[in-house]
Amino acid sequence: MNTVPHAAPAPIASRPTMIEFRDVHKYYGDYHALRGINATIKAGEFFSLLGPSGCGKTTLLRTIAGFEDISSGAVLIDGKHMADVPANVRPTNMVFQSYAIFPHLTVEQNVGFGLRREGGTSAEKARRVEEALEMVGLKGYGKRAAHALSGGQRQRVALARALILKPKVLLLDEPLSALDKKMREQMQVELIRLQRQVGITFILVTHDQEEALVMSDRIAVMFEGQIAQLADPETLYRRPNSRQVANFIGVMNFLPARVLTEAAGRIAIDVQGLGQTEIDATQAPGAITGGETSVGFRPETLTMLYEGQTTTERETPGTIEEVVYYGDMTYYDVRLDGVDSPVRISMRNVFGRPVLDIGTRTRVAWSAGALVLFR
Repeated sequence: MNTVPHAAPAPIASRPTMIEFRDVHKYYGDYHALRGINATIKAGEFFSLLGPSGCGKTTLLRTIAGFEDISSGAVLIDGKHMADVPANVRPTNMVFQSYAIFPHLTVEQNVGFGLRREGGTSAEKARRVEEALEMVGLKGYGKRAAHALSGGQRQRVALARALILKPKVLLLDEPLSALDKKMREQMQVELIRLQRQVGITFILVTHDQEEALVMSDRIAVMFEGQIAQLADPETLYRRPNSRQVANFIGVMNFLPARVLTEAAGRIAIDVQGLGQTEIDATQAPGAITGGETSVGFRPETLTMLYEGQTTTERETPGTIEEVVYYGDMTYYDVRLDGVDSPVRISMRNVFGRPVLDIGTRTRVAWSAGALVLFR
């Protein structure tokens, strides 16, 4: 996964609001596509709408652009209601999944296409085209035929064409989905750099969890027309507010558990395969009423102890049932003693650490701080 520091001129919470959804509903006949969306997106934020196909994320994006009318509620951009504002005069621009590049035009003609109705001299427009091309790393490509470009270059042309009009909000509808893995990872970093450079609000629609985690200041996870959780990437990953969100964001192990007591901000639980422990109340999203429940934890929060290793954390025995080698990482499926299904453990392949075989008995170290208790 690419990692890029999320430096920002000001904390997200302190920035002015750029987009606001107020109880937004959208019906297509009897189908309820958006169900009471309430959210704000800040100025200069890189915001992602993440969810499976059909969850409503693209529909929500299109309500910002003005390509979809809402059935009730309100969409505001920079404090102004958009109910009667047509798409072509909204302070937004969109980069589509298909890029929508005109193959019969040159790169500079594509990029400058939106300037046709604007005032200014030909020299001024040419200067803006050159600035936009340089911004996306295509300086010197202006005369090239659009049909001769690679997928990554076409994506850059689409970005330049959208940014040349200086929108307040750039809408990105799965713009990287057509690229191969290496190019997609490269363009993720390029988009982050570009967003910081221009300083405008970017709103990305994606179904790729890793892409959203890498690129976003905040992410709205959507299911069935609703926002299930809206938070920064680290909170979504480490403290998902439901099993549904936890299952969708990365890999999460689950074990049956039972709540024993709850007092003074601490919850005592008994976890199958791990035994009794205590967690902080902040590790339990939603109301915990006691009784049977489950805990979740990420594969990298477990560590397999090798012979002679000790730990200050807790440990439990298990048996390796599957080994998947990925070069830098090895993933093990380990059946903990007393547990019906194996848990996934990820171990970095550092020098001198052997890859263990199926059937090996092992000790698994874990920390109560990594557990999340679900209803």
